[in-house]
Amino acid sequence: MADTLEFNEIYQEVKGSMNDGRLRLSRQGVIFKNSKTGKVDNIQAAELAEGIWRRVALGHGLKLLTKNGHVYKYDGFRESEFDKLSEFFKSHYRLELAEKDLCVKGWNWGTVKFGGQLLSFDIGEQPVFEIPLSNVSQCTTGKNEVTLEFHQNDDAEVSLMEVRFYVPPTQEDGVDPVEAFAQNVLSKADVIQATGDAICIFRELQCLTPRGRYDIRIYPTFLHLHGKTFDYKIPYTTVLRLFLLPHKDQRQMFFVISLDPPIKQGQTRYHFLILLFSKDEDISLTLNMNEDEVEKRFEGRLTKNMSGSLYEMVSRVMKALVNRKITVPGNFQGHSGAQCITCSYKASSGLLYPLERGFIYVHKPPVHIRFDEISFVNFARGTTTTRSFDFEIETKQGTQYTFSSIEREEYGKLFDFVNAKKLNIKNRGHKETYDEYADSDEDQHDAYLERMKEEGKIRENADDSSDESGEETDESFNPAEEDEDVAEEFDSEVSASSSSSDGGSDREEKRKPAKKAKIVKERKPRKKQSESKKGKDPNAPKRPMSAYMLWLNASREKIKSDHPGISITDLSKKAGELWKSMSKEKKEEWDRKAEDAKKDYEKAMKEYSEGGKSERSKKEKYKKKQHQQKGKVEKKVAPAKSPAKSPAKQLGESFKSKEFVSSDESSGDNKKEDSEEEEIASTPPSLEDSASGSD
Repeated sequence: MADTLEFNEIYQEVKGSMNDGRLRLSRQGVIFKNSKTGKVDNIQAAELAEGIWRRVALGHGLKLLTKNGHVYKYDGFRESEFDKLSEFFKSHYRLELAEKDLCVKGWNWGTVKFGGQLLSFDIGEQPVFEIPLSNVSQCTTGKNEVTLEFHQNDDAEVSLMEVRFYVPPTQEDGVDPVEAFAQNVLSKADVIQATGDAICIFRELQCLTPRGRYDIRIYPTFLHLHGKTFDYKIPYTTVLRLFLLPHKDQRQMFFVISLDPPIKQGQTRYHFLILLFSKDEDISLTLNMNEDEVEKRFEGRLTKNMSGSLYEMVSRVMKALVNRKITVPGNFQGHSGAQCITCSYKASSGLLYPLERGFIYVHKPPVHIRFDEISFVNFARGTTTTRSFDFEIETKQGTQYTFSSIEREEYGKLFDFVNAKKLNIKNRGHKETYDEYADSDEDQHDAYLERMKEEGKIRENADDSSDESGEETDESFNPAEEDEDVAEEFDSEVSASSSSSDGGSDREEKRKPAKKAKIVKERKPRKKQSESKKGKDPNAPKRPMSAYMLWLNASREKIKSDHPGISITDLSKKAGELWKSMSKEKKEEWDRKAEDAKKDYEKAMKEYSEGGKSERSKKEKYKKKQHQQKGKVEKKVAPAKSPAKSPAKQLGESFKSKEFVSSDESSGDNKKEDSEEEEIASTPPSLEDSASGSD
């Protein structure tokens, strides 16, 4: 006969919910470990009083009763395992594993029996249903009626909230059966009543979750959080773990209380209570008990009068009352010497603490991941920069946690820690070569990046079809050079007026107009370019979508129906995985659709650009015509030229003549204008006036 029996995928019934876990039976007793929370229930063999085997909804179940009245239920056994369990109970626990079936007659009258923490409704000798009294949150009485209200079960879609029992009157004098029924229920029910004085009170403590400042009143069986808006009563039996974590700034401390079931406020559930303390804050504490009571209850762990840092006092009192160890960071030290790593989780920045048996992230939202529930970890390159990386954790249940924006200097320390804890690393490699590691997930499909690349290609094609002269002048434009040209021109004008050498003035004329013309050419196209960027034309054709985006739009609803309640980010990630795993033949179909959409866009863009060019050419011709007419008027009213001209005037005229030559007029018109200019220049003002009068 084996000394131990182990069963996987066994369900323990706790407060109306079925918790998955592993059950182990040994000579010493029965141990059940919850897969979700990691909580371990240990029943000593000497405490077992009775074992019952019965048929339940999930196959067959085992019900264990202890000598102190506690009841434990485990479901998920197969019928063939009865003989093995019965033999084990006989040989190791000296107990007969009795078979007892539930009554299925459907009657609604019977006898109520109170046994330990269980209310059993029986018909004859067979139980119909059982109610764990720890599930009862309230008990009220009527004339011949008792109403039981229950705690809401968050894990179940439908929860039983109320049961009413009709209690018929009896002939016995002095005994009220309704009150007797209610007292039996309340003696074992989970009804928290703040009776008596608190052991101690901590005033105005800063709480991060739930957020606010609360007075914490310490009672013998529960913790009372009293705030300005909300009150919470937390039984010590719901506390799973205690954590004391130093902040990265070394001036503050986090005290974290893990709860199961969580405290509730409306639809919000708080699985963690996080308190923030300053290391410099001290307190003197006096317990509301005499010294003998303190010594008897806490056995030296607490004294009546204590003093020290506030965080030390709170953690010390909680440890003594909850009777659980306080978890602190282990040997891990980051790049900066701190025992935590700065990172982001779900768009909020926080601190990740590598512990001896898990990871904990504080504070929004708090996350605790045990090593025994981790399937693998993954080091991935940052999505925006190579100066940071992402640390991904996937659990055996398939839940993924991504801690992003971790500084690359932390990589070596974190890799050594994960390796020392013998966790499975998905992309194991050499930690010294960070560049190789940075490209480790390059083959992962990124929907957003794919879309940005596609839009960039289309934008480049659109820019190629635009005016090239505008691009060239924009590239050659340099504000610093422009300032130098202005300064040189000013200096050269002064030197030219004081110089008597004609050769020097000729050289100035040859050099300066070229620079002046360059500046004018640069400024005009820049004005056009800035005007074109003022607003996007709503009539312009829309850019085509990539093959992936076309497929995603067509498949989005199907993905939502296959994964109800999936978030937008998870949907994008799932779509990327599906697209990556899709066969080449199926992708070709969407590639063809994308190619057709691109051709339609190019055709529409061509028609749109031709229509726009015709309008622009009309405007340019109109502007040139106006400019030419303005130039002619300036020539007609120009004063007569003197034979000796200053270099500055020659510079201005040479610049004007170059501008007129660069216009789109025919050579014949230019010659005609030159001859008219010579006639006007040679005609005296008096003759000019008389000629105009005769006209």
